[in-house]
Amino acid sequence: MRISTKGRYSLGALLYMALLTDGDYASTRTIAENTDISDGYLEQLFIPLRKAGIVQGIRGPQGGYLLGRSADRITVGDILRAVEGSLELVDCVSSKYCPAQDNCISRHTWSELYQEITDCVDSITLNDLIEAYYAMDKMEYAI
Repeated sequence: MRISTKGRYSLGALLYMALLTDGDYASTRTIAENTDISDGYLEQLFIPLRKAGIVQGIRGPQGGYLLGRSADRITVGDILRAVEGSLELVDCVSSKYCPAQDNCISRHTWSELYQEITDCVDSITLNDLIEAYYAMDKMEYAI
């Protein structure tokens, strides 16, 4: 499995937004300047994120975006599914019927791997990433 730039950039932009003061919103230009993601690309990413309720748009000359729900209710899995689609590694995992399912040795492996990935990304919230960010900022580095 490979997470595309859509997934990586969406997570980075949403983490930036989550670090803002509650209720604050940011324009795509501001987010772009602070995350090194192009303004146009952010606009494209925010379309599926808005449809999924992960971000909300505020119209007008002073408009922008804010999180659609609190950071502790947005998981990495929510974000990835919104912009990447299904996280399944192979099509047969999602299919209710697979013509080879009765004698396919590897289907069980793909299903187990999918479940582990899903459990992992669904257990990490934006709030967890915020806490990790602040903890990382306080670390002392030694060479």
